[in-house]
Amino acid sequence: MVDFEINEERNRYRHSTSHIMAQAIKRLWPETKLAIGPAIDDGFYYDFDRDEAFSAEDLKKIEEEMKKIVKENLPIERFELPRKEARELMEKLGEPYKVELIDDLPEDAIISFYKQGEFTDLCAGPHMESTGEIKAFKLLSCAGAYWRGSEKNKMLQRIYGTSFPDKEQLKAFVAAREEALKRDHNKLGRELEYFTTVDYIGQGLPILLPKGARVVQLLQRWVEDVEQSKGCLLTKTPYFAKRDLYKISGHWDHYRDGMFIMGDADDETKECFALRPMTCPFQYQVFLNRQRSYRDLPMRLTETSTLFRNEDSGEMHGLIRVRQFTISEGHYILRPDQLEQEFSNCLELAKYFLGTVGLLEDCTFRFSQWDPANPKNKYEGTAEQWEEAQAVMKKILDDLGLEYTIGIDEAAFYGPKLDIQYKNVFGKEDTLVTIQIDMLLAEKFGMEYIDKDGQKKLPYIIHRTSLGCFERTLAYLIEKYAGCLPLWMAPEQVRILPIADAHLDRSFEIRDALRAKGIRAEVDDRSEKLGKKIREANINKVIYMFTVGDKEVEEGTVSVRSRFEGDLGSMSIDAICDKLLEEIESKKAVKC
Repeated sequence: MVDFEINEERNRYRHSTSHIMAQAIKRLWPETKLAIGPAIDDGFYYDFDRDEAFSAEDLKKIEEEMKKIVKENLPIERFELPRKEARELMEKLGEPYKVELIDDLPEDAIISFYKQGEFTDLCAGPHMESTGEIKAFKLLSCAGAYWRGSEKNKMLQRIYGTSFPDKEQLKAFVAAREEALKRDHNKLGRELEYFTTVDYIGQGLPILLPKGARVVQLLQRWVEDVEQSKGCLLTKTPYFAKRDLYKISGHWDHYRDGMFIMGDADDETKECFALRPMTCPFQYQVFLNRQRSYRDLPMRLTETSTLFRNEDSGEMHGLIRVRQFTISEGHYILRPDQLEQEFSNCLELAKYFLGTVGLLEDCTFRFSQWDPANPKNKYEGTAEQWEEAQAVMKKILDDLGLEYTIGIDEAAFYGPKLDIQYKNVFGKEDTLVTIQIDMLLAEKFGMEYIDKDGQKKLPYIIHRTSLGCFERTLAYLIEKYAGCLPLWMAPEQVRILPIADAHLDRSFEIRDALRAKGIRAEVDDRSEKLGKKIREANINKVIYMFTVGDKEVEEGTVSVRSRFEGDLGSMSIDAICDKLLEEIESKKAVKC
């Protein structure tokens, strides 16, 4: 029996299912080349190199062949070979991707394989004892994926699937996935015209349509106003800079592959610029503009920052993973004795924003730490500096009573951080908000202040976001509310439905009266039947509909219908405006 509550057991089960899928494909299309096929959070995938694209009918054929392999109850056997013999075996089997993986291993490596029937795969394991132990599975979809996640490599075909110990669990998962598909922002956000993408503009470069742009504008203005009330100072800094700036900050050494560079990065005789992947080195110049005293601290610098990061094309997903995005960024420059209080304030501010928009209840917290054994030399500073910074953050988090997990090798290159994590409807987790402690970069930039004793001191810096990336937040809001955003942030709060053309003038008068009070209202002025207008308003997730006919024109009222409260009857303009403004002011959430 497999205990699916234990992560290792669940992965073992699903990893074995991925091998069964690969075996089925090799039986059906022997010319197909194998890449990699791991278990993932909600199932498994395998990447294949095949000239023809896998179709929906192909997935059905694969499932049928998998059932045969399960019925055969083939023993799954592990064996090991030295590197040279392992390479020869994969060359003999005609698996170039496996050969490449073997070539990356040390000369003296002992390499493991798993065999089931006629099928052999390079794999670290572990696996089940036999194919017959797999009870319920389903192939879900097929997508493109670059070999090793790099667009410089060949595009492969990735087949996703899942498996469970019994059919009931599989049935429940499929039902939940179908509901997730209905809420998927990448589908729903396009249907509701929040955003679009265009191939000849590029991956990861979404265009916010009027609805999406309006929501982001509302969120940005709200965040900026609240931050100002908390003593933050707004800045506006350039979108790009010479490489000299990034060399000082360390981004050139540690983050250059993730930057968009203009010019020859390796020609030191010519100017070279790069679009900013973050705002910190720009905002430090505000502090450096003149000599600072301990009385100037804390200096809370904030900016609604547009940033640019050269994400791999295989990582792109709707509004969640993009190459140009805007965040509520801030850098707090402070004395060491102010660190704990300011960090706590940053966390409370983030929790306020996330709680108000309705996302906080589904968030988790991760204490992201460095890995001193990181082979890519990812981090700045000494082990002692890192241990000090992490000890300070641990004390702060523990003093706040915050429940968190630890993420090794998840820190920024200059310091540990608290990441507020969120999962999309498919269970894929990303960082929504981050709060970081930096004890290193102030020295790199010569950021000194005169302390009470007249001595020059280096400040600490908190890097933080308050609502994170606005595009990503919009994606999560669309999924959370199934496209029907709370009234206060809804791009269209009221739709006015005239019954006939004779009621158009009055409808536009009502619209103008609502707009004068700050309520976002539109008129459906098409010559369509009222029933069709109501159905389309529902499809478009409009919360309030005002019907205007002869009776309403005569009485100076509107017939009000709420998406959540149903028919509210006839109301005066003043009365319904008061109701709407109260609901908007309260920032009341909705259940969808």
